[in-house]
Amino acid sequence: MSALQMTQGHAAHGGHDSHSSHDSHGGEARTTMGFWIYLMSDCLIFAVLFATFGVLAGATANGPTGRGLFELEFVLGETMLLLLSSFTFGLATLSLNAGKLRHGTGWLLATFVLGAAFVGMEVYEFAELIHRGAVPQASAYLSAYFTLVGTHGLHVSFGLLWLAVMLHQIHHFGLTPVTRRRLACLSLFWHFLDLVWICVFTFIYLREFT
Repeated sequence: MSALQMTQGHAAHGGHDSHSSHDSHGGEARTTMGFWIYLMSDCLIFAVLFATFGVLAGATANGPTGRGLFELEFVLGETMLLLLSSFTFGLATLSLNAGKLRHGTGWLLATFVLGAAFVGMEVYEFAELIHRGAVPQASAYLSAYFTLVGTHGLHVSFGLLWLAVMLHQIHHFGLTPVTRRRLACLSLFWHFLDLVWICVFTFIYLREFT
């Protein structure tokens, strides 16, 4: 093979690598942008639910109010679990970015346990309210409450499923560019739910006791 042919072959190969790299970066940018658009749509959903609750907060139909239904210490425990899970997720991200796979997956497992405990406490709270007759159809206030808090709980449950899938993928495939990108999106989603819950805790629970 002549030197000219070798040069042309290397140039063509280099051009192909450059094109593949460009496609990879372009796909990553599109994924990130698409996920941010999804988060913005979720923001709109929660904004509507918060606005609905604000309008219906006084429509108790002469039934129990939040002060008579909620246990602030219990909800504060829920809040601490979710805040701590956000912290452990941050530690997982730092560990994985540093190449510490075992530490990273350990922190992700801790995040899963804390998130599952949060969902379990929320289900227990709903069951107790229903047992006491505070069902969604009892008043517009309770309908708005169950819808808002339940929607957040469903999001956390979906996040736990996503987290379990990511743990499986990391275990079998390691930290590939694809798993890193998916973990980055999951991190945004998880921290977003943390921020939404702070608003829920302040707007629904804390206001009843201040």
